[in-house]
Amino acid sequence: VQLQASGGGLVQAGGSLRLSCAASGRTLSSSIMAWFRQAPGKGREFVAAIKRTRDTNYARSVAGRFTFSVDNAKNTVYLQMNNLKPEDTADYYCAAAWSWNDAFRRDSASSYEFWGQGTLVTVSS
Repeated sequence: VQLQASGGGLVQAGGSLRLSCAASGRTLSSSIMAWFRQAPGKGREFVAAIKRTRDTNYARSVAGRFTFSVDNAKNTVYLQMNNLKPEDTADYYCAAAWSWNDAFRRDSASSYEFWGQGTLVTVSS
């Protein structure tokens, strides 16, 4: 399984970006997918997750501004990020899991087996 993240860049505060994460090797429709981010000098932070392409949840810091979506035909997930703030600046990582139990925590990085490379988002004030 490979996850390929893309779409990062430099944007002014209030602007928008859309991140993509393309999967190969397994279908996303049976997965839990997530985005995490890591700012310089900080730990990896949960951003959003989606289970079997339907059931989404978001960190409080991004709820109402970020939207997780899936294109099953392309086996790709997207994170639409609107009204970006300087504190959103970070490397963004997509992650996936295809097996889980009742103890699975979507907001925990250790829950996910597969990771894409980071894509850098920089928001200027």
